Amino acid sequence: MNNYNHLMRYALILLCLLAAACAPQAVNDVTPELDAATLRPYQTITPSATASTPDGLAVSVSTPLVTPTPFAYTIASGDTLSQIAEKFHVSLDALMAANPTVDPNSMSVGKTILIPSIPANLTGEGTPTPVPFPVLQIACHPVPDGGMWCFVLVHNDSSSFIENITAQVTLLDSNGKPIASQTALTPLDIIAPNTSMPLTTFFAPDVPSDAKPQVQILSANQVVPNDPRYLPATIQNSLVQVDWSGLNAQISGKVTLPANVNPAILVWVAATAYDANGNVVGVRRWESQAAVQPGGSLPFDFMISSVGGTITRVDLAVEARP
Repeated sequence: MNNYNHLMRYALILLCLLAAACAPQAVNDVTPELDAATLRPYQTITPSATASTPDGLAVSVSTPLVTPTPFAYTIASGDTLSQIAEKFHVSLDALMAANPTVDPNSMSVGKTILIPSIPANLTGEGTPTPVPFPVLQIACHPVPDGGMWCFVLVHNDSSSFIENITAQVTLLDSNGKPIASQTALTPLDIIAPNTSMPLTTFFAPDVPSDAKPQVQILSANQVVPNDPRYLPATIQNSLVQVDWSGLNAQISGKVTLPANVNPAILVWVAATAYDANGNVVGVRRWESQAAVQPGGSLPFDFMISSVGGTITRVDLAVEARP
């Protein structure tokens, strides 16, 4: 009897092992392959977001005025003093005089410098006209390392290009007390008529995740018609493909120049990513110093990532300089 029980127990164990071997095995999730069904193509440039300002965010907007008062600028990666001087249309000597402690050969990313204003029009050239424009939204996104990206979406509702667009973004704590303040800039120097573009700034750690932004427009100047500093470049054959995660988008296309203009020495393409609610969730600028001949084109291909929600659309804008 003992041998019989032992045999039955052995048979039962064997049956259990066979059943386990034949059962479906669990597999680890893998990243899906990106195919035509997964990618969501976007081929045309649509109007920019018109989302209203979120509740609880204070916005202070006034007509920008030309003033001799200097304002602060935070050095970004890749900045040089000469590039900063050109961006804000001041001389390099004036910029260096306003920042005597700054070493042009070792500027630290995140350091604040002063941008001097020109108190008088000494050369007699035409003076740009300051113009007001509306702030459509303020979107701030905390990031895992304790920093925060802030996007201030503005709209040029005039019939002219505007340039030198800057804003001061101040973060307030839960008691309404200022805790940090920085200058926000657009990815391009100009905004085309009847289009929108975000000003961006990054606050380094540690920023409270519930900090609320307040924005004050500092400057915005109207560009005179046919300004020789800018070329009438256009974007053609644009394609935006959002990946399976919804947090990254691959962008491609080409920048084209008319046949009757000067060659372009500098070309920038700005991409602005929006979520389903029309909030800005990412900004990226592609740069090229490859010359574009009149009537020619220049291909571009780059990626933009979201610091907020899922990307549902991307707007593109271009700037070209001789």
